[in-house]
Amino acid sequence: MESVYFLALSTGFLGGFGHCIGMCGPIVASYSIHKSEPGSTRIISHLLYNSGRISTYMFIGAVAGIVGSFVNVAGSISGIQNTVAFIAGLFMIIMGLNIIGIFGSTAWLEGHSNFLLRAGKELSGEKSVWKYFPLGAIFGLLPCGLSYTQFVSAAGTGNFFQGMMITFFFGIGTLPALLLFGLSASYVSVKLRGLLYRAAGVAVITLGILYLIRVIKFHV
Repeated sequence: MESVYFLALSTGFLGGFGHCIGMCGPIVASYSIHKSEPGSTRIISHLLYNSGRISTYMFIGAVAGIVGSFVNVAGSISGIQNTVAFIAGLFMIIMGLNIIGIFGSTAWLEGHSNFLLRAGKELSGEKSVWKYFPLGAIFGLLPCGLSYTQFVSAAGTGNFFQGMMITFFFGIGTLPALLLFGLSASYVSVKLRGLLYRAAGVAVITLGILYLIRVIKFHV
């Protein structure tokens, strides 16, 4: 599983600078972190926000791992082994091609977030610094091609703990980009973001291929 965790971390890191600061950075700036807050409070705010976001990823990853285990059991009963891993591998390859731009795009997935944004806007009006944890938890649910590939990858493990750890490493990978954006408000150039995002797509495709290879090896 170490290679899967490494790819999840790499996807988060590359996608963080290539996609997250473009998609989530403005959301962080406009809904969560106020410039009027003192520097120490802003740091705490960002740490709480990202802790909430990663906690949501881990929860979804754990649930996905459990669901995957049930599907695998059902598949075993019907004589089909590693059903979820095979489906997850195909999904990740297709999504990776979407991310690279070879086969469509992820716009169809990422354009449905109005409800979550409204909920975040309501919560951002609270005075307590502790609001940033639930705010991050809410925005962890934002439709995102990269995070969804990792949720599917978590399901492909068919394991509660491994599913949770995949999304944990993915979330940790995105952390440097969003912390850098939040604390310095500086953007990576659009061209470089595009290159890094496509590199994250390659990591997703590699992860999908790895799942398919494991399924093939099991049946050979």
